[in-house]
Amino acid sequence: MANKKYVILLKIIGMEEKKEAFGRLLAIMDQLRAQCPWDKKQTLESLRHLTIEEMYELSESILEKDMEAIKKELGDLMLHLVFYSKIASETGAFDIEDVLENITEKLIHRHPHIFGDTIVANAKEVRDNWEKIKLKEKGNISVLSGVPLSLPAMVKAYRIQEKASGVGFDWEKPEQVWEKVMEEMKELKSNVEMDSDHTKKEDELGDLLFALINYARFIDVNPEDALERTNRKFIRRFSYLEEQAKRLNKPLFEMTLKEMDVYWNEAKNLE
Repeated sequence: MANKKYVILLKIIGMEEKKEAFGRLLAIMDQLRAQCPWDKKQTLESLRHLTIEEMYELSESILEKDMEAIKKELGDLMLHLVFYSKIASETGAFDIEDVLENITEKLIHRHPHIFGDTIVANAKEVRDNWEKIKLKEKGNISVLSGVPLSLPAMVKAYRIQEKASGVGFDWEKPEQVWEKVMEEMKELKSNVEMDSDHTKKEDELGDLLFALINYARFIDVNPEDALERTNRKFIRRFSYLEEQAKRLNKPLFEMTLKEMDVYWNEAKNLE
């Protein structure tokens, strides 16, 4: 019993330390907003593009598995969240307490399997319940209305498919999705061979990409992450090729494809 009380005490102390750290950030934000010329002139709109940049930097750190960088970028992002809340509080729209209360209540409401008596078997059922609860909260709206129009196309396709799946509109097995991929591949190939107009080829390529993204979802691979990893892999290998060409004092455009392939394969073997 004594050990249990000690563990509870440690948890309370840890929570107090976190509250103190967050309170210090809020106090510094208040001071900066009052005294710093740059911070004083910022608006919700002026911060927007900076926040997007911070999100990309965080994403990059996660892909690199750089924990120190992730910690730094999370701090930068946290600053932005506090900054937005501070600006909003000045007009009485909301403050940081409202933001935290709102997300806390949302988490409780959308996790009835934790805070209620709903029973779920797996993560997919949790996600499906989340979407159903969200629809009830927002009334009679489209299932897809929560997908921002400004999302990059690949991310948007993935989210569209997830949301449709949440209400039962989905394939049953990965094999079915792969058949769809093959079907779209043939249609694209056929239209290219027939030299169809540009719009038709664009449509068919879009259908193929959409089907591939769907397949990625079924095999539990995020297509955006997968493509970015391939981008980075290509950059690493091509950079090695450039280094070798520079070492030989030979411009790339003067090398044959066969010569380039030698260094490309060397780069692959070094990974």
